[in-house]
Amino acid sequence: MDLPFDGGISRHYRHDAPKDVRAAIKSATNANILNPSFPYGKRWDRAPYEDALKKLQIELVRMQSWARDTGQRIAIVFEGRDAAGKGGTIKRFRENLNPRGARLVALSKPTTTEAAQWYFQRYIAHLPATGEITIFDRSWYNRGVVEHVFGFCTPDDRERWFDQVPDFENMLVSEGIKVFKIWLNVGQATQLKRFLDREKDPLKQWKLSRIDVDGLSKWDAYSAAIGETLRRTHTDTAPWTIIRSDDKRRTRVQVIRSILHQLDYDRKDADALGAVDPKIAGGPELWHV
Repeated sequence: MDLPFDGGISRHYRHDAPKDVRAAIKSATNANILNPSFPYGKRWDRAPYEDALKKLQIELVRMQSWARDTGQRIAIVFEGRDAAGKGGTIKRFRENLNPRGARLVALSKPTTTEAAQWYFQRYIAHLPATGEITIFDRSWYNRGVVEHVFGFCTPDDRERWFDQVPDFENMLVSEGIKVFKIWLNVGQATQLKRFLDREKDPLKQWKLSRIDVDGLSKWDAYSAAIGETLRRTHTDTAPWTIIRSDDKRRTRVQVIRSILHQLDYDRKDADALGAVDPKIAGGPELWHV
């Protein structure tokens, strides 16, 4: 079978991945968690996961009705390393919502015109209107991490961006937009295992890009850029929620819970909502564990 990018992911696994990462992947089973620092050794069982998710999706429908009826504007930013689980989490978040009021924004590489504009300009057009929820699958945070790691922006560009982010997000919040920033944090072995699975699955190969392949050798550079970005953009007005995402099931449930707990929507069912797990979801301090 032909592998995308000439089998670059498999080649990285065989020749360049750290020994402990290769050992973890080699011993992987369907149930065990590959990240040794993850607080749970096994993946969450399917039955309790599906039960919790169903209840939460009912709560999401209630939340959307409240947002529509009361004119709320909600913007949710999803960020994280490649293969951290953003797409799957967003899918579960949106799958029972009315798509007319819950839009997904996943912008591609800037056009020549967009690259010549103010950096935040192309995102402004996608901000939620009255009664809407907008979900950004990656966002203006590209400049803080990916663009920096790959040299797509200058240090001065990035520093100016850091200076402007808090003011930009303060303006959104003062305008009445509820801003949620979610960072999915995944371990190195988990990430590589997910890439390997995608590489050999014809139905998932489309998810891979050259950036994914080239980024495998830049784990430390990514870590430094992510740490700095979280530290410098975590504010009282627009804080980060970090979700440890080595277990996709726990990730999806904890993301939804973390957001819904912060919204005072009508007919909120606390029992159905459940509690946020502080081992999985929290502030930037979770980035370092």
